[in-house]
Amino acid sequence: MSIKNIKSFLTISLMMMVFALQAQSSDLFRIEYLNIPNNNSGNSINRFRTFFQLPLEFKKDNYIVVGGEYRYIDLGLQDVPFTTEDLKSVQRIEASLGYLYSSSSSDWIYAIKAAMRMQSNFQTKLTSDDYIYVGNIYAIRDRTENREDGEKPNRLIIGLQYSTTPGRNYPLPILNYYREFHPDWTYTLGVPKTNIRYKFDDVNHVQAFLTLDNFFANIQGNKIVEVNGNSKVAENISMTTILGGLGYEHYFTDHIMYYGYVAYTISNDYRLRDNEREDIYTIDEKGTFYFRTGIKIKI
Repeated sequence: MSIKNIKSFLTISLMMMVFALQAQSSDLFRIEYLNIPNNNSGNSINRFRTFFQLPLEFKKDNYIVVGGEYRYIDLGLQDVPFTTEDLKSVQRIEASLGYLYSSSSSDWIYAIKAAMRMQSNFQTKLTSDDYIYVGNIYAIRDRTENREDGEKPNRLIIGLQYSTTPGRNYPLPILNYYREFHPDWTYTLGVPKTNIRYKFDDVNHVQAFLTLDNFFANIQGNKIVEVNGNSKVAENISMTTILGGLGYEHYFTDHIMYYGYVAYTISNDYRLRDNEREDIYTIDEKGTFYFRTGIKIKI
């Protein structure tokens, strides 16, 4: 396998795991703002996101989970050799439905989820390329509350996910592990986020983290781009960035919190591509600062 193929596989794996791990999130509601200024080129990104999950118990230990998400991404494209009237912004609208079984006699939780997304620049009528279908299945061993004697609180997540995003025609694994190793210290290993967190008290927490962020959207009508004197057709726009930084969390109550993160991108892959994931034009690949803040309601 070539270096390019290995890099492509790792990028796909990371992005798929991000989508999959959102399915098992304990968040009930989230609203957030993100800014990537990219002062090196002026190609800034601003994102507004809101998200909700509603678990409904229809019989003992059995839940239907209804979810939805909306993302608006402002693309401040300044340093590019093509017109940007049709790429000022992209949006993602998602609806999901899941089933969760949580036995009171076991520390294992089992779940499946199906979702449909529309993600596009929405310049014309919807086309088939604007729709993405996602399905995942996973199991969670949760020992954060009713743990065995002498065991540190921990949580293990394993599973698989499949998506119809162009160029991703195979399922990918989900793996995430959380552990409390001291009353004031915890760590998480996995994707999309690996971190170590310190708790000053029940209200104020700080963390150091390594995480992934991304977006993908279809370009309706495609886009002709001149590259080295040759015309190429771009069918979608995407960004995948790996970043490290520091975060702060403030709990207003046990279930309502504010969070703010400051980071710098270690790897930045912001490109126009075709539906075979072949690069058409690199918008940005230099490192930049990253800011994200919001409020969430958790179980």
